[in-house]
Amino acid sequence: MPEFTRYRPGTACWVDLSSTNVEESEDFYGQLFGWTAEFDDRPETGGYGMFRRGGKAVAGIGRTMSENQPTSWNTYFATEDAGKTAQAVREAGGTVIMEPMEIVDEGTMAVFQDPTGAYVSVWQSNRHPGAQVAGEPGTLNWVELLTRDVEAAKNFYTQVFGWTADNRMMGSTPYTMFMMAGETVCGMMEMGSQFPAEVPAHWLVYLGTADLDATIAQARGLGARQLYGPMTVPDMGRFAVFADPQRATFAAWQQA
Repeated sequence: MPEFTRYRPGTACWVDLSSTNVEESEDFYGQLFGWTAEFDDRPETGGYGMFRRGGKAVAGIGRTMSENQPTSWNTYFATEDAGKTAQAVREAGGTVIMEPMEIVDEGTMAVFQDPTGAYVSVWQSNRHPGAQVAGEPGTLNWVELLTRDVEAAKNFYTQVFGWTADNRMMGSTPYTMFMMAGETVCGMMEMGSQFPAEVPAHWLVYLGTADLDATIAQARGLGARQLYGPMTVPDMGRFAVFADPQRATFAAWQQA
């Protein structure tokens, strides 16, 4: 499987899990996707860990910043200058939640909230480029914004990252593909009535599997709740959405 050493600015480069119970999350995802966790014992990293598959970094894991913060998956897009991206976020109507911060010698991160309420992060790499492998079973395959205001989100992200929006239909469902230089970067879908009112806009992480049906059975056996699916996307693949035992949502994706 090819190894990534650099990500083009504006593309999804990393995901990590902020967990209220790191040990339980490590066990769940380790069994489900064959990941092993390797934690950094340097005090300045806060016990942050890397999920690895075949020795390659595929995702991160760390404790939530406060007891009130729910367990959740976080999506990072690559940037060459986190400071300039933070300024672009402000100009586009977003909120800078965490100013650009150097993470020892690994890189610089920043956290934002878009105008529709979704949290999104950027990563300016130094030693750590992001996921070393992606697009394979057991790795990041896709990220998708779920929001109740697609027009506001479209205006924000195209301004911040320079994406273009390609509106299309997925069956009977309107869907937006965000593009850059003619290549697909990520997706966006409107949150309909199937989402409880208390569920905010958020980025959904799709993790690859070679056998969706087996992953569904295993996830449920490990204590996850199946929220949606399995659903088939013609000529592309199948997916299902879950809440893990800590109630963080993620999707499993099997390519066609």
